[in-house]
Amino acid sequence: MKSTLKILAILSLVFIISCAEKVKKEVEKMEETAMEAEVTPKYDTSDPQSILKAIEYAHGGWNDLWKKKDVQYTYNYYSTDADKTDLSTERYIFKNEASFGHYTQHEINVMPEVDGVITHSFDGVNTAVHIEGEKTEDAQGNAVGDFIRRANYFWFVMPYKLNDKGTITTYIGQEELNGIAYDKLHVTYDPELTGKEQNDIYILYVNPATKLIDRFYFSLPFMGVNEPIIIADYEYEDIDGQMIATKRNYFMPSSDGYAEAPNLIQTLTDISFNNGFTLETIAIMPE
Repeated sequence: MKSTLKILAILSLVFIISCAEKVKKEVEKMEETAMEAEVTPKYDTSDPQSILKAIEYAHGGWNDLWKKKDVQYTYNYYSTDADKTDLSTERYIFKNEASFGHYTQHEINVMPEVDGVITHSFDGVNTAVHIEGEKTEDAQGNAVGDFIRRANYFWFVMPYKLNDKGTITTYIGQEELNGIAYDKLHVTYDPELTGKEQNDIYILYVNPATKLIDRFYFSLPFMGVNEPIIIADYEYEDIDGQMIATKRNYFMPSSDGYAEAPNLIQTLTDISFNNGFTLETIAIMPE
């Protein structure tokens, strides 16, 4: 019996040592990967994917954002043409792409004909729209809510989403704008992977010095805009190591071309990461 116990003890010790070695190797592997991730990626116009990776790195990196777990900010979506605003508290969880919007003002896209606070809750699969706490079955309101939940999350993590699986990227030369020779990328997605007849299209203007996207043209198939004709100009702030586009100016084409002043101005303020949101708590607002 003692001999058996001794053998078991030795085997247990061997198992523990083996596990410790395995854990040590895994930690070393993670540290090695992290160190590799810190190396500045190349920026090569003959390799468009390298530019997308350089963009990710310049924005702070997806790994860094993932570690921040979630975000909350105040989102002011202002139409200069109509002098109207959609004002919301936005919350996202990066792990499952859950998205929540709490609208105290909704005069443009979010059920402008309805009074009261409106909320959109997307759990990564389904979206629910509530008016003053009551779930609505309004088909258009739900469809718009679902689109906005996914779109707002996408715009926030756009520098990392551009390199998703199925991305088709082409370098299309340089163009000078405001004294900067921007590198231009045409980005769209493989329809066989997305399952969409009409995929989003982006023409990115990448600043070769900062590796940030200062301007881009884009399509909006959901709204019937199938060509990249909407202009977005971005201004960034460093928020806890992430370069966030806190001011976004949008220009819509008309028969006279583009106006000098933007048609839409979007601002992001009071940005905070690591708020501890879960699917159960993301929609709970303070009293």
